[in-house]
Amino acid sequence: MAFLAILLLAVSSTLMAVHLASLALVLPRLRGGPPMRPVPPDAPRITLLRPFKGLEYRLEETLGSSLTLDYPGCQVLFCADDADDPTVPLVRRLIAEHRDVDAQLLIGRDPVSRNPKINNLLKGWRAAEGEFVAMADSNIILPPDYLSQLLSRWDAQTGLVTSPAAGIDPQGFGAALECAFLNGYQARWQIAADQIGLGYAQGKTLFWKRAFLDGAGGPAPLGDSIAEDAASTRLVRSAGLKVHLAHRPFAQPVGRRTVATVWKRQLRWAIIRRVAFPGLFLAEPLSSGAVPLLLFALGAAAGGLSAGLVVVYPVLWYGAEWWLVRLAGWPAGAQIIAASLLRDAMTPLLWALAWTRSSFDWQGNAVGTTGKDGQ
Repeated sequence: MAFLAILLLAVSSTLMAVHLASLALVLPRLRGGPPMRPVPPDAPRITLLRPFKGLEYRLEETLGSSLTLDYPGCQVLFCADDADDPTVPLVRRLIAEHRDVDAQLLIGRDPVSRNPKINNLLKGWRAAEGEFVAMADSNIILPPDYLSQLLSRWDAQTGLVTSPAAGIDPQGFGAALECAFLNGYQARWQIAADQIGLGYAQGKTLFWKRAFLDGAGGPAPLGDSIAEDAASTRLVRSAGLKVHLAHRPFAQPVGRRTVATVWKRQLRWAIIRRVAFPGLFLAEPLSSGAVPLLLFALGAAAGGLSAGLVVVYPVLWYGAEWWLVRLAGWPAGAQIIAASLLRDAMTPLLWALAWTRSSFDWQGNAVGTTGKDGQ
């Protein structure tokens, strides 16, 4: 067999081994629910911040879950930029229906950074009374033990607890594509990294010890970055601490998406990763199926292997991912398998295009890559 064929087959086999290893690392975290931990009698005060803007799918359920937490004495602060936001009446009604919860709606924007989410959150941070502060995006469902789960992951070496989202309830193929990115790819790799002590932040949930972030200037400096989660990861690591993940991701109802919408969102995230962590981003095309499969097919052709053997590679690659997603209880039908194939075909294209872009649109705001994250 020619040297080139051996080299291609060796590289593709190594990539397959890494793929399967990532799945094996994640498996213990996704089998069953998180371990139940009682809230200690001396539990610290926690403030939950929930920023929102505009109407989203199943928003009453996602925001309403903030008011059904089982953590004693938590403070819940909803944050909006504008009193005319269409979600404001819903939030006011939810608060009125849960008068037993210490909850408030705060309205106004603090233009302290180029990050609209941080600008919205800052008023909540200033009003927070908790020793710990959890920032949770408006489109995730918080289980009753959400705060207990986050607190249970805290130890002396922790600077931040975070979590990716798990996409649920996809409506249509575009939404299945979103779930394929969120679940079998992004959540899997993020949990695998956490399993080996290399956890990194995801903006869906950021759980801070207030004194630590205040000592670094509060949330405002995070807004100087292209993404607050990337800035959070760097801040924690620079302090010699670790980012830990919740035991498993929290659910995000996806609803309807178009493929074009998913492409735009994934391009934004690709640009952020390229700017924030360029070294890791260089290797990103190797983390999804398209490039490894191509290398294996070329190696098989150069080595004269049968076509039937070539088929084994994608069946093993996507079959193992499908099995993990199904075990986790996430969407796992035939549409998800097809969406996973499209996802991996898109990934090298997104990677290449991210190197050519210096800005993106986020909630109607043009965000550039110059500044503290700039190259």
